[in-house]
Amino acid sequence: MGSCSNHDLKDSKERGNEMERYAHEHAGVPHPFQQLPQRKPHSTGSSERIQLSGMYNVRKGKIHLPVNRWTRRQAILCGTCLIVSSVKESQTGKMHVLPLIGGKVEEVKKHQHCLAFSSSGPQSQTYYICFDNFTEYLRWLRQASKVASQRISSVDLSCCSLEHLPANLFYSQDLTHLNLKQNFLRLNPSPSTNRALSDLQRFTKLKSLNLSNNNLGEFPLAVCSIPTLTELNVSCNALRSVPAVVGDMHNLQTFLLDGNFLQSLPDELEHMHQLSYASLSFNEFTDIPGVLEKLTAMDKLCMSGNCLDTLNLQGLKRMPHIKHVDLRLNSIRRLVADDTDFLHHVTQLDLRDNKLGELDATVFSNVEVLHCERNQLVTLKISGYFLKALYASSNELVHLDVYPVPNYLAYMDISRNHLENLPEWVCDSRKLEVLDVGHNQIRELPARLFYNSSLRKLLAGHNLLGRLPDRLERMQVEVLDVQHNQLVELPSNLLLKADSLRFLNASANKLEMLPPATLSEETHSILQELYLTNNNLTDKCVPLLTGHPHLKILHMAYNRLQSFPASKMAKLEELEEIDISGNKLKAIPTTIMNCRRMHTVVAHSNCIEVFPEVMQLSEIKCVDLSCNELSEITLPENLPPKLQELDLTGNPRLALDHKSLELLNNIRCFKIDQPSAGDASGAPAVWSHGYTEASGVKNKLCVAALSANNFCDSREALYGVFDGDRNVEVPYLLQCTMSDILAEELQKTKNEEEYMSNTFIVMQRKLGTAGQKLGGSAVLCHIKHDPMDPGGCFTLTSANVGKCQTILCRNGKPLPLSRCYVMSCEEELKRIKQHKAIITEDGKVNGVTDSTRILGYTFLHPSVVPRPHVQSITLTPQDEFFILGSKGLWESLSMAEAVEAVRNVPDALAAAKKLCTLAQSYGCNESLSAVVVQLNVTEESCCCCELAAAPPPSPGIFPPSVSVVIKDRPAEALAMPSSSSGAASEISSEISTSEMSSEVGSTASDEPPPGAVNEGGPAYPGEQRCSLHPSVAPHERSHNLIEVATDAPLRKTGGYFAAPAQPDPDDQFIIPPELEEEVKEIMKQHQEQQQQQRQYQVEHLADYYDTPL
Repeated sequence: MGSCSNHDLKDSKERGNEMERYAHEHAGVPHPFQQLPQRKPHSTGSSERIQLSGMYNVRKGKIHLPVNRWTRRQAILCGTCLIVSSVKESQTGKMHVLPLIGGKVEEVKKHQHCLAFSSSGPQSQTYYICFDNFTEYLRWLRQASKVASQRISSVDLSCCSLEHLPANLFYSQDLTHLNLKQNFLRLNPSPSTNRALSDLQRFTKLKSLNLSNNNLGEFPLAVCSIPTLTELNVSCNALRSVPAVVGDMHNLQTFLLDGNFLQSLPDELEHMHQLSYASLSFNEFTDIPGVLEKLTAMDKLCMSGNCLDTLNLQGLKRMPHIKHVDLRLNSIRRLVADDTDFLHHVTQLDLRDNKLGELDATVFSNVEVLHCERNQLVTLKISGYFLKALYASSNELVHLDVYPVPNYLAYMDISRNHLENLPEWVCDSRKLEVLDVGHNQIRELPARLFYNSSLRKLLAGHNLLGRLPDRLERMQVEVLDVQHNQLVELPSNLLLKADSLRFLNASANKLEMLPPATLSEETHSILQELYLTNNNLTDKCVPLLTGHPHLKILHMAYNRLQSFPASKMAKLEELEEIDISGNKLKAIPTTIMNCRRMHTVVAHSNCIEVFPEVMQLSEIKCVDLSCNELSEITLPENLPPKLQELDLTGNPRLALDHKSLELLNNIRCFKIDQPSAGDASGAPAVWSHGYTEASGVKNKLCVAALSANNFCDSREALYGVFDGDRNVEVPYLLQCTMSDILAEELQKTKNEEEYMSNTFIVMQRKLGTAGQKLGGSAVLCHIKHDPMDPGGCFTLTSANVGKCQTILCRNGKPLPLSRCYVMSCEEELKRIKQHKAIITEDGKVNGVTDSTRILGYTFLHPSVVPRPHVQSITLTPQDEFFILGSKGLWESLSMAEAVEAVRNVPDALAAAKKLCTLAQSYGCNESLSAVVVQLNVTEESCCCCELAAAPPPSPGIFPPSVSVVIKDRPAEALAMPSSSSGAASEISSEISTSEMSSEVGSTASDEPPPGAVNEGGPAYPGEQRCSLHPSVAPHERSHNLIEVATDAPLRKTGGYFAAPAQPDPDDQFIIPPELEEEVKEIMKQHQEQQQQQRQYQVEHLADYYDTPL
């Protein structure tokens, strides 16, 4: 291309044609070409129409001709065309544009990672592009192939920031499909020379027109003059009325009017005889429009998100053509029958998210599908003649009556109610396949239920079941979930008779033993997934596992296992994932090598001393051996090719040589403890933390955690958890950026509400293009101490958006510090409706997110905003710890359950690991992240007196009023989080001795000189004490001046492993003799400055005690 001068060096006319071609193809329209009119500034690099771009080797023309050479060029796939720069390695200058619609995108086999892009028509041209890697090659092939397969009669100008229609659009009169949504179009733009919407009537063959999300304000009358129009979308345009002239569109079949301010419809709509679908959702109708009675081609009434508070059944009776009624997200409190006979024509009724206290739906005698979730129903009556599916979860049901017995019922969800017994008629439903009765108060399941030959899935978790029926025969259930009950044992013949059982979850019960799967050598078990976490199982149950040779997933975490016999592990050859964490295992059997398909081994929080043979497994991807007692590991010469995660944190005795570290650092996610620098102050830490992350489906880690024990200054800490749901980019950006933003905001204001809110708002801007169509939940927790009030308290401030949340454990009880803003929040639903956003049937704004306050998703503004919920609380000695968790954690564990699970776990890392393991065993398959921060707040840090008493330090705190040199503390006195507390990526709290001594200019020495401590003056000159600070140890009795203010009982070390060994020298503060007089003078001056203002307090204070705390 670089040598093709005849083509590149064109005259001015040809150059202008190239720019016109670029503008026209950017709009997605074929010949003829004309320059696009001026629009709002919209940079090429940030344009939403640019799909792919990069710098690649490009060649034009026939590839076998030697005259054409490969040249490095900027290539852009934009809209429906390929754009190639004419200037080497630059995006400036002339741009060559190749239309792709109707063309070809083919693989060039002679060159690696090469594609040929060809336009259509007799004068077609071809460009060859060689990509740097296979990933880029594949991405371009997929995107460009989609463009090439499009129809020429279809034009997509959505999201182009258009204020008026481009003139070149009208050169193609044969358009059949035109998409203009998400622009800034106006009915009458200025100047008058611009193309207005009134010109749309020139398209005499147009069938589909999308004008949604343009905020038109008035209905575009011109579209009524397009006789061929069959589909019209004018949703989200702030329309307050529909003109009568719409009745002239006799061929219109689909009419979308969602998200406007409509309160009525014109009677002329009755002339639209072919109209089969009209959507009126999220308007302001207070009743069903009467004109719909005459639109007999319609079979669905779509009026969700309106203002109906009463459903008049007489109106529905006059619409016999309506079969599907969608009235969700209204404010319906009752149904008015007025002696209405049965409504035989309605087969599907959707009343989700209303305010019904009771519902008698027997008038809908032929109903097949009923949705009534998230109401306030206490009683529910339904006709069962043709009922196929019933959705009634998240109510307050205590009584459910279906008559007659629903012989066609296949699916029933009555979870999250107040049912104490399962209705008898359920056992008689012959075609019932899926039954969800979880989160109720059911104490017993009838035996007849298990005899139902059609039942395939039974979900009965989170109830009060004390036992299951003893004798089970002919059970055809494939999925059985009985987690979170009170089961002491499972039926003895459960696994013998359940020939079809593939999935069993009995976690969070009180099981001590498992039933056998066979009474002989031969077994018929096809069980593939078995979850038994958080029970009381012992070693006796392990041999029974061999009766399930097809087992693929086994979770037995947090039981009482002490060993796993090698002979038993050898028989589980098809095992792919095993979690045996939180037991007392000392080893994993070497026969794990028989499990050739094993890809995940999780065995943290045990007593394992020998590194298992997991590195011999070719399919292994994830290994978690944290919080054990490993001292060394044995590695093969080459690591398994698929290994992605290896966690060895929390093994205090583990020492790796340089060769092993170099080999392991090639793993995508390798975690090991960093050498601990110790606590510089030697004082008990106010906080210490541990965190963990776990991948979800497809091994994608869509969460991230932030931890800074020393943030900004040494008396602050910052922790965060970020969840991108299914995207990786946003959590990573939040992790890397939010701490810096918060630090900047703290310089501007000290008000918690202000600096936290500003942090989230600034973060929203910094997400840039990544935040346009992607988003993520976030929670931040900031611990701070007022520097102007040294005797004040520590304050914990939590801010969150989305479903990441924080809870504080105070006196053993959960104290929520976060709030989730979703559609169930009355004020949020009201706000969303005011902005006329569309809430889809899965409860998501425009089908994207169910959180109304979340970072990112800027294209959903103002319906979705980044404004966080902020809450501050003063820490007290009763505060034990707080937990930050991602969305998946809180969807699997209640807050009370999370607090109870880790309250007695002394190590923060082990606590965080336990939370994630429990969530995974309870059914979470999303990415998980948990941060546990343990607190050690003493009375001193809660003093509210006006004295200048120094608070207990956080890790790494050194009081500014004491300028002396320290050496390392003994291991017993260190309160820094051990290396097991997720310290692999934390901010180091090490403080150099030169920094500590710089204030008085002293230097460090190895031995304390005589007279190093001033015997004639107090440790803190002029210091006074209050009733909360009754004791200060005299300086003669302690070499460590920090202990004067913070000599409190230390949190006991231990847990699942011992604390790492630390050096044990004498820890003393040293004041060199040559600086003794200078120190005395400084103290004396300080005392004189404060003596006068404190004299009154001294005279009125209570007696003092010199006994250490």
